[in-house]
Amino acid sequence: MGQTLTQKILSQKAGKPVKTGEVVEIGVDFTLTHDVTGPIAVSEFNRMGAGLVWDRDRVALVLDHATPSKDIQAAEACRKLRRFAAEQGISRVYDEGQGVEHVLLPESRWLRPGSVLFGADSHTVTAGACALFATGVGSTDLAAIWALGTTWIRVPAQMRLNFTGEMPRWLSGKDLILYVLRLIGTNGAHYQSMEFTGPVISRLDMDQRFTLCNMSVEAGAKNGIVPADEVTAAFFGVSPEELKELVSDEDATYEQWLEVDVSGMPPQVAVPSSPGNVKDVTELGDIQVDRVFIGSCTNGRLGDLEAAAEVLRGKRIARGVVALVLPGSTEVFREALKRGLVDTFLEAGVTVGPPSCGPCYGGHLGVAGPGEVVVSTSNRNFRGRMGHADALVYLASPAVAAASAVTGRISSPEEVI
Repeated sequence: MGQTLTQKILSQKAGKPVKTGEVVEIGVDFTLTHDVTGPIAVSEFNRMGAGLVWDRDRVALVLDHATPSKDIQAAEACRKLRRFAAEQGISRVYDEGQGVEHVLLPESRWLRPGSVLFGADSHTVTAGACALFATGVGSTDLAAIWALGTTWIRVPAQMRLNFTGEMPRWLSGKDLILYVLRLIGTNGAHYQSMEFTGPVISRLDMDQRFTLCNMSVEAGAKNGIVPADEVTAAFFGVSPEELKELVSDEDATYEQWLEVDVSGMPPQVAVPSSPGNVKDVTELGDIQVDRVFIGSCTNGRLGDLEAAAEVLRGKRIARGVVALVLPGSTEVFREALKRGLVDTFLEAGVTVGPPSCGPCYGGHLGVAGPGEVVVSTSNRNFRGRMGHADALVYLASPAVAAASAVTGRISSPEEVI
């Protein structure tokens, strides 16, 4: 019987063929943590008396959530991680302002196809776009992995999502995953591996694939993954032949199989207060907007900024709207400058800030006040997620977010282009 890509990777790390539901011990290739979960992991690691991490070259520390340090507590958390890195000889430290972990690590090409990544952050699943197994764990679990270099895992059930049809102009990876959440809800892939396939996926660039995998966890998935192809190979600068084994077997078994035809699909918007509460943008009517946020590990990459800039070029945002762009990394910021995207944002009246998670988790740099309506390109719109519990957060693509900033109400890009 054939295996899915996720099963192949876990089998290789377990040293034996694995099957759904089986609990196995696997070797870990890479780990990550950040300035919120990291200090807890450090404390737990020290409490264990483990001494040195199993492999200092396989540990990444990313200071991205409450950075640039928003208060004294945030500054101390960052300092604790820097001290830990110095004590352990860990060199892969992305300091304040360098970017968001789930943008930085794939961008660095440190992660490799076919590998296993565990991170103390639920959106670690983003890296599955690189044809690898990536999932989130708690800080204590991460500390144990630092000590041992291994962990146990229950092999997830397999779910295949096959996308067909022709993508309308303004449709994006964000719309595709929102539509999936609309179909199956926030528990529809509970502890499953969501594998994204089909002719539509083969035409998506890596930026869009990262977005798909990023929000697989919003459906309850253990991991999201895209099998390797020419796009993956080009991203890593290798021959497709080198990655030819990193695909699912034709006779692999899936517990769920979902067919999605994207032809004619309107842009999708998740309305308050769940990522699974999704509607066509054309169904929403006249919803006035107070804030717009373009960025985060979901949509802070160069392609996302390009889409937003295309909508905003030559226009001004509506009076009374506060719009913010946070590039996902310094490299994204630098390229956005070269391409004139930052000028486009500034000329439109948009604020451009440092690479950071910022308001995505209600941390800083533009959190929402009571009663404010926010259009965000981030991944969650639970009550209180981006600030006050009475704020109303709508999740959308960068193009829809930019169009909404221009009109002052939630809008399709077609309304302003």
